[in-house]
Amino acid sequence: MKTAGFTLVELIMTMVIVGILSAVAIPRLFDRTTFDARGFSDQALSMLRYGQKLAIAQRRDVYVRLNGNSIALCFDAGCPDTASLVRAPAGANSGRPATLAACSNIASWFCEAPPSGLTYTSTHPQFFFSGLGKPYLPDDPVSNSSFTNLTLAISGDGVSHTIVVERDTGYVH
Repeated sequence: MKTAGFTLVELIMTMVIVGILSAVAIPRLFDRTTFDARGFSDQALSMLRYGQKLAIAQRRDVYVRLNGNSIALCFDAGCPDTASLVRAPAGANSGRPATLAACSNIASWFCEAPPSGLTYTSTHPQFFFSGLGKPYLPDDPVSNSSFTNLTLAISGDGVSHTIVVERDTGYVH
């Protein structure tokens, strides 16, 4: 005789497993800060890598500004005018109100502000990649870099996401 269906033990175990998963996993899905932190970390990483690759491709200095309010790429120190701003590869930055406010309301500039609830700290507030892709501090002569490994720590979700720019090679990871 064949019987179809589940036993009572299988049904109860399935309900217990679903209950445990919903108690642990569901609250994480409703906390946007976790996703924002990871997304901004990935975005900052890609911006730094793009800055290095752009410096190598165009054989010119690309400055990275890390002032706590935004991460920005420029061709001149201090980003003095719109001609020195690095254009976003997609033609525009995220366009979020916080980004536009931190980036002089210039949507085409490759500049991003962290989402609300996130902060970042950096061991160097500004540096540049030379045409060879090597990082330097703003006042360094090209023949002698005093740059030390840059550590960029993005936090806000209880976990710190760390990005490192290596001293000798400019490798961003």
